[in-house]
Formats: sequence, C-alpha cells, structure tokens
Amino acid sequence: MAKARVGIIGCGGIANGKHLPSLAQVKEAEIVAFCDIIVEKAEQAKAKYGTEDAKVYADYKELLKDASIDVIHVCTPNDSHAVISIDALEAGKHVLCEKPMAKTAADARKMLEVAKRTGKKLSIGYNNRYRADSRYLKEACDAGELGEIYFAKAHAIRRRAVPTWGVFLDEEKQGGGPLIDIGTHALDLVLWMMNNYEPAVVLGRAYHKLSQTENAANAWGPWDPAKFTVEDSAFAMITFKNGATVILESSWALNSLDIDEAKVSLSGTKAGADMKNGLRINGEQNSRLYVKNIELNSGGVAFYEGASETAEVLEAAWWIDAVLNDKETFVKPEQALVVSEILEAIYESSQTGKAVYFE
Repeated sequence: MAKARVGIIGCGGIANGKHLPSLAQVKEAEIVAFCDIIVEKAEQAKAKYGTEDAKVYADYKELLKDASIDVIHVCTPNDSHAVISIDALEAGKHVLCEKPMAKTAADARKMLEVAKRTGKKLSIGYNNRYRADSRYLKEACDAGELGEIYFAKAHAIRRRAVPTWGVFLDEEKQGGGPLIDIGTHALDLVLWMMNNYEPAVVLGRAYHKLSQTENAANAWGPWDPAKFTVEDSAFAMITFKNGATVILESSWALNSLDIDEAKVSLSGTKAGADMKNGLRINGEQNSRLYVKNIELNSGGVAFYEGASETAEVLEAAWWIDAVLNDKETFVKPEQALVVSEILEAIYESSQTGKAVYFE
C-alpha cells in the first residue's frame, strides 16, 4: 500500500485538536516529522502520533530538507501560513494549510501562484465542508433543487466564547478576531453552496464593544482587555456580480441568544434551506408551503471505506487520497483565495467607513 509521509509544522492546539488525531485514523498516512518553535510540543506530538523513526525540529526549514516527506500540514498562526506554505511548495511538498489561507489576500495570491508553478497540491483546512449536512446541502444546490440562490446568510455567532489562549487576541499575528477565525468557515460554506466566487461590493463593520469588559463571563475564562487587540464581532453585506446578496455575521462575544457557528441559510427561486435546527429544506408545493427535515444517518462513507464519518477525519482522508491518487482537492485554493479577499475587504470597509468594490 502506498503511503504518504507527512510532516507537521506547528504542534499547538489545532494540530493536536484536529490534524494529528485525524491523520492517525488514515491508514495511508505516516506522520514522520514534527516541528515547533517550542521543541517540547513537537516531542510530545511525536510520542503520541509519530512513527518510530519520526524526527523533531525547531526550524521548519530543516524539516523541509527531508526529501522523503511528501506532505506538509501547516498549523501555525495566520501570519506565517503563507511563508511556510510557499517554502514547502518550493521544496516539492504538497501542502494542507489550516484556515484562513493567509493573513492577507496578497499572501494568499502568492501561495496560489507558487502552487500552480510548482505543480504541487495546495488545500486549505475548511473542514466544515466535510460535515454530512454540508455535503447533502451542496448536492442539493448543485442539482438545482433550490433554483437560483440569490440571498443567503453566513452564521458564525458565539455569545461568550472568546479563545483566550495562544495568539487568538493578537491582531499582528492573526490579522483579526472572530471574522477571520470562525466567520471564515461560514463564508467558505456559503460561497461553496452558491458556487459564487465573483463578489462585486462589500460593506462591513468590525466592533470592539465587549472586548474591554473586565472579569467577563466567558467559556474559557475572562480575557485580558489589554491584550484583546482584535474585534469581538463583525458583520457585512456582500453583493455579487450576478446580483446575489450574502449577509455575514460573526462574533466571539455578543449579547445574543441566536447562536450558530459555521452554518448557512439559503434562499433560492425554487426552495430555501438552513442549518439552524438540523438541516431543513423549505418551499412551496401544490399551493402549500412545506418544511422538510433531512435525516442524516451516521453510516459509512463509500468514498473512503473504513473512515469514521467525522468532518475532520474525512478532511484528512480525502486530502491524502487526493495526494496519493492525483485527484482534485475538495477545497481548492482558488476558492479559499476569494474567501480571504472578501474578509480583507470587510476589514478595509470597517476601517474606512466605505464600501469596497471589486474589479
């Protein structure tokens, strides 16, 4: 059996929470290298997930010199996504970079350019596409069951769930807060469902309203207002060249009970759909309105026999399958680039108070 030899760059929360345990369930993957600027983290990850001869590095450039490594997973803060991914592609590796694609749209474009030039695969970690409800709804959209989707909402709302660890609150490292962290998942989903990657105008606003609260109630304990340099919520209206409109909502802290994360609501000419209370399709038939609740069983997946049907494991399995069998990646870098361009436009619109127009 052919196997992909994988190197992990960044052995923090997202690596240990998603990438490593998921890759461990993919029999075609061998995790042979671990890198982190805190070497102890790399050592711990190797002990739990590595092959017997796996190596540990403090400098990712040393890891990339190993010609036997086929695949790199980039699991570092947003500001280093581009430079590491580009160096890995130049070194002849296929790259799965954690979302968002990069801190800036310019960096994301460079990543795409290098991937095309080197001929290596590049994909971005938008794992919510792999959920059963997401895949069902995508099939319905592609089959035309909703008709023309001309209005949609992308939901990424937390009431009080601010990540207080690592560099999440550091604007310099991350480029932003909930918009670039969880709003990016919801935006990716809605663009993918609509198959619409041609934005025309973006009008957005990012807020710093609750970030300065002392001793705030929070799922992960109170945050330090002095270190909370990113927005606590952000909202936008995006219109597209074909006339469609998307409303994007994101927050880590908001006085709201309408809480949803990585969900979409779609309105088409034939039917609508939403993920807010399970997956529901709504429409009109025989002069009557209907709501259809979709039951999603938890059986196996024919595409990848043997993998448990979790989004994270499917992401790892389908990615490795694409590498080994030269298939198209499930998340294309061209699509992820548009997500980054829209996110950047929302921040720009918030800063200038003006709409941002796309060419």
